[in-house]
Amino acid sequence: MRNPVLLLIAFGNFAVGMGAFGVIGLLTPVAGAFAIPPSEAAWMMSLYALVYALTSPVLVALTGRFDRAFILTGGLVVFAFGAVLAAVAPDFTTVLVARALMALGGGFITPVGASIGVALVPAEQRGRALAIVFGGLTLAQALGVPACAWIGYALGWRFAFGLVAVMTFLCAGLLWRSLPRAIAVPPTTLASLGAVLASPVLVLAVAYTALFLGGAYVVFTFLGPFAEQRFGLGRDGVTALLLVFGVGAVVGNALGGFLSDRIGPLRTLVLLGCAQIATLLPMTLLPLPMTGLFVLVLLWSVACWAFMVPQQARLAALAPPLTPVLFALNAAAIYLGGSVGSVTGGQVLRGFGFEALGPAAAGLVLVGLGSLALVASMQRRPVAGA
Repeated sequence: MRNPVLLLIAFGNFAVGMGAFGVIGLLTPVAGAFAIPPSEAAWMMSLYALVYALTSPVLVALTGRFDRAFILTGGLVVFAFGAVLAAVAPDFTTVLVARALMALGGGFITPVGASIGVALVPAEQRGRALAIVFGGLTLAQALGVPACAWIGYALGWRFAFGLVAVMTFLCAGLLWRSLPRAIAVPPTTLASLGAVLASPVLVLAVAYTALFLGGAYVVFTFLGPFAEQRFGLGRDGVTALLLVFGVGAVVGNALGGFLSDRIGPLRTLVLLGCAQIATLLPMTLLPLPMTGLFVLVLLWSVACWAFMVPQQARLAALAPPLTPVLFALNAAAIYLGGSVGSVTGGQVLRGFGFEALGPAAAGLVLVGLGSLALVASMQRRPVAGA
């Protein structure tokens, strides 16, 4: 599929994803710059996730009557201005204000971009279109964190935020020139948001994102320390492991679109959930050789990042008139899942050690698989607003 607009939306997702998640690799430089502990610097991620989760669905609903090209490019500009403010912030409070501004802009980009991507292609190509659109976000999460870390240590954390701003401004300009006007997508309103939240089927369907990615982040958050302690890896070894994870993410994103079009979104999600459980359990429980760790991380990453496209396609099929709001809630659930997984992993690590991370992660994914079965059993009921 050759569609330059889809590639530009993917580029926007990459820039925004790098700006959103890249701060994980900037905690130490920022903490040193403002003489604060790393735990306090971590609020850069926590505040972004909180503002995004609380505002994105509401803002997407409130702006549902406006032209999608205007909303998407406007969100990119707001995000870019937030990155500029972070780059020049004189104190950490200003950095947090900048992160909140970035979250407000970012809350439009992923869900609105997905809605546009779906609208630009025939129904039978939606899976591949979403794979392209979300390929940018996948690359950002897989490669953006180590890239930002390297930039932060080598050139300074302000340079990292400045680079994100430049990429985002550039993407906004290119999309404004390239996007067709008056793109036909279902309009969103607060009533449509209320319709989703009032539907147990749709709420459970979106919850699968938080559960599936929550399970992944239980282990991913502590993958570096785990590899250091269990396998004695240093800087280069951990970097290589993260790069393998990144390769798996790219493969997984493409595989998710292919499987979604071939066997359907629901079957794909069940398969991926089982695959993630099958890789997470032995990763922390068994005394693996070094090669085994790298192979499992690759397979786990493929299973993990193949998830996004079929989940989006599933949501779009459940209630087509409510697709934009569902995409916004699903994007918010990504950040909720990351937060839940990180907190859960920290508690498990303190209480039971690295060995328990895999079983805890698998438990969350198993609950997610249960939600798939529950939604399937409830689907015969009419969905409000659909």
